[in-house]
Amino acid sequence: MRNIAAALFVLLVIFKLRAAKCFVSSVLCSRIPGLTQTQRQICTESPDAVISLASGQLLGASECQKQFHGHRWNCSHVWNKEMFGQIMVIGSKEAAYTYGITSAGAVYSITAACAKGNITSCGCDTQQKAFTSSDSESWKWGGCSVDIGYGMRFAKKFLDAREIENDSRSLMNLHNNRVGRKLVKMLLRTECKCHGVSGSCAMKTCWKSLPSFHVIGNTMMKKYRKAKLVHVPATSSNGQLVLKRKGNKPPPKDGKAKSDSQNPKRSELVYLQPSPNYCERNISIGILGTVGRSCNRTSTAIDRCDLLCCGRGYNTHQTVRSWQCNCKFKWCCTVTCDICTERKEEYTCK
Repeated sequence: MRNIAAALFVLLVIFKLRAAKCFVSSVLCSRIPGLTQTQRQICTESPDAVISLASGQLLGASECQKQFHGHRWNCSHVWNKEMFGQIMVIGSKEAAYTYGITSAGAVYSITAACAKGNITSCGCDTQQKAFTSSDSESWKWGGCSVDIGYGMRFAKKFLDAREIENDSRSLMNLHNNRVGRKLVKMLLRTECKCHGVSGSCAMKTCWKSLPSFHVIGNTMMKKYRKAKLVHVPATSSNGQLVLKRKGNKPPPKDGKAKSDSQNPKRSELVYLQPSPNYCERNISIGILGTVGRSCNRTSTAIDRCDLLCCGRGYNTHQTVRSWQCNCKFKWCCTVTCDICTERKEEYTCK
């Protein structure tokens, strides 16, 4: 009887702890702006995973700003209001990149958190099975392979849940979300550790690990440069994105359905509208303009003043920096230093 009472007491404590956790999660999730009803429910059920996903959003935002540093559009003023709301108003190439990189960031952070044991519902990938690669070289899966499957599934469930309009922009966002998820999986690394007498490497244990996120950002940037302009034809019954024809090419005369060659690849970023003029400030659509931006007068890259400043010219500022240098210790006990100065010119767009 005492054992039964003790067991019931433990169950009651566990129930109360779970109820308290659920209440706290519900309160916290209700205060996050920009969530849909489905996302709030997911947040309440898996708050630890959503916290990791949020850090992934920030990771994606940081990488976006690094990649577009020096461009007219530099990925600032994008996530200032709502982390989980619509990222950009216009469905441009830049919007395609931001959705792709934040989706990749979500998968990356969730997968990393699983491997560290920070999320209760996941851990290491247990599906990797030991096998021999060849007669001459033996190795097996071991260690903690990252559970990329869980990261992809949770990111898809949460981020895709905000695309509820079922219009062309939602189709674009869903497509680019998928590109981001697939990219992380494609870039997984295989790491190995040798085992054997005197480092003979008679056996190797290998596992899957995440690459540097900057590698993901660089690869996504290549996809950005090759992004495809798409649209949803009025005759489409299933809301399918197809490549937009250049010029005024007529549709096929036979009236047949669109061929696969006219559909964007699942690995390609897609966008609906040409990029707007990022030279002039327009806060209503999230464009800050380039007035006051620092530029490089001698650069031959995209951050050079004549390009970044959109032909408006630039201002020159001279600054003088002073600091103590050539310090020497004298017995006993003083330190004497020279004063060094540096004159520097900085340039900002008019």
